[in-house]
Amino acid sequence: MTEVATARRSRITPEREAELYTAVLELLREVGYDALTMDAVAARTRSSKATLYRQWGGKPELVVKAMRHSKPGRIGGIDTGSLRGDLRTLASVEDDCTMERNSDLMRALAMASHSNPDLMRAFKELLIEPEMNEFKQVMQRAVDRGEVEPDCPAIQYIVHMMVGAFATRTLIDEAPPTQGFLLSYIDAVVLPALGVPTS
Repeated sequence: MTEVATARRSRITPEREAELYTAVLELLREVGYDALTMDAVAARTRSSKATLYRQWGGKPELVVKAMRHSKPGRIGGIDTGSLRGDLRTLASVEDDCTMERNSDLMRALAMASHSNPDLMRAFKELLIEPEMNEFKQVMQRAVDRGEVEPDCPAIQYIVHMMVGAFATRTLIDEAPPTQGFLLSYIDAVVLPALGVPTS
């Protein structure tokens, strides 16, 4: 039964999948999560609802996978040879315009997830937990290189620090996160907390 389900779920080509994800994000920006419907996605992408449900199960999984797909590359795949280099590379993979659009979308989805348990579960399982695991890989390499002490208490808060920079930038400064802001934040806050030199 599992093999049959897998076969059914794998009929969409990577190109078609990317096209669907792009359309989902466009709709999200237009109407928001609550007003987004599978009917609207089906109409925008010229798909059947049956195909969408068979492939993704429902709106929460489809939306979160679209967000995951929009992120450039894997965090865990970044390895410049130094933690500072890794974090600076991570902060530079999106241009300022893309970063602003994605942070607005993430903030809206995070708000919607508080009143939608299915979205919250998908958000955690498909986006937050995988990214936390990838951050752990980055940090483990820094520990293995001797850059960060294995018992450094700030290690467990690395994701909180990075996400916090995104979340509070607009709230406090009334400005979107930018590469310049994140690069200075990494040197001023993240690396000193981890005991890593900034030059």
